[in-house]
Amino acid sequence: MSKVVVAMSGGVDSSVAAALLKQQGYDVIGMMLRLWSEPGKEDTNRCCTPDAMAQARRVAAILDIPFYVLDAKEIFHSIVVQYFLDGYAQGVTPNPCLICNRVIRWEFLLNHALALGAEFMATGHYVRQRTMDDGRQQLLRAVDRTKDQSYVLHVLTQEKLAKSLFPIGDYPKSEIRRLAESLGLPTAARADSQDLCFLAGEDYRNFIRCNAPAAGGHPGPIMTREGRILGQHQGLAYYTIGQRKGLGAGLTQPVYVLEKDATTNSLVVGTRDELGSRELIAKDINWISGQAPKGSFRAEVKIRYTAKETWAEVISLEIDKHVNAGCEDNVRVRFDAPQRAITPGQAAVFYDGEELLGGGIIV
Repeated sequence: MSKVVVAMSGGVDSSVAAALLKQQGYDVIGMMLRLWSEPGKEDTNRCCTPDAMAQARRVAAILDIPFYVLDAKEIFHSIVVQYFLDGYAQGVTPNPCLICNRVIRWEFLLNHALALGAEFMATGHYVRQRTMDDGRQQLLRAVDRTKDQSYVLHVLTQEKLAKSLFPIGDYPKSEIRRLAESLGLPTAARADSQDLCFLAGEDYRNFIRCNAPAAGGHPGPIMTREGRILGQHQGLAYYTIGQRKGLGAGLTQPVYVLEKDATTNSLVVGTRDELGSRELIAKDINWISGQAPKGSFRAEVKIRYTAKETWAEVISLEIDKHVNAGCEDNVRVRFDAPQRAITPGQAAVFYDGEELLGGGIIV
């Protein structure tokens, strides 16, 4: 009987993941991470509130599986929260879920699972996995496209995937809730969480002001690409690409944030038409297969978690004559149609039909 550790959160998805694996004959252990929260806000951190922990314990008791809580506060703060704050300090818009999956779940938690003698770690992510004849692992989009989470799992490698299970990716969300209800799990009707866990429902700008005021930057000019100054911003970290409201720029027509220029501390704005771009460059590409595709290729590309995939040509910068050599881990993406609000710090992720090919960070 194979032993598997299920990363439990107190939500319906991980609860049903544990139940399905037990039904399939696995020796299941539940494990929950205790993550960092701002002092005094422990009850509102969506990943590990006392209520969520109590729910996970109740589910484990109903399923008759062992349950452990793993203290990850220090490493979570030093890696994930710091990555978030450093990104804004550098003028980009980071996605901390990516580094959380790579370092916290698939290193810290996975290593603890293996130390317990487990062969696998399972999560409640909506994604499918397929083992090819040669043993290579593929990641596929979830059956329920409205819940698909493959975007945030493009950081995984063949080694990590070989030790991973994703039990709920073949089910629509409605069926997951129905299964939870039929099993009598208290998480059946628990609402889905949306925002970053450590923000605890707080606006990210307030979080930066409270936890790293210097990361917010300092006031500077709001200007057009032609250099015309329209006003003053309060710090580059407090604005996002594509933002329209809250700029305070006195124009008769709406303006949008086009760029955050950290070198000049300028917030560059323009019209909606100027917001579109046909190209991006992404760095630190992780290819799920372990090997970069040769030459250029066509793919559907997703530029943020909530964006729709769109067709583009993906070109390795190693073969792109317009860029210096030595960039084999970087790619240039040329879209068929202009894309609105391409945002440095977010991920560009590549698909071939159902298959997730890989992705990297937009620079």
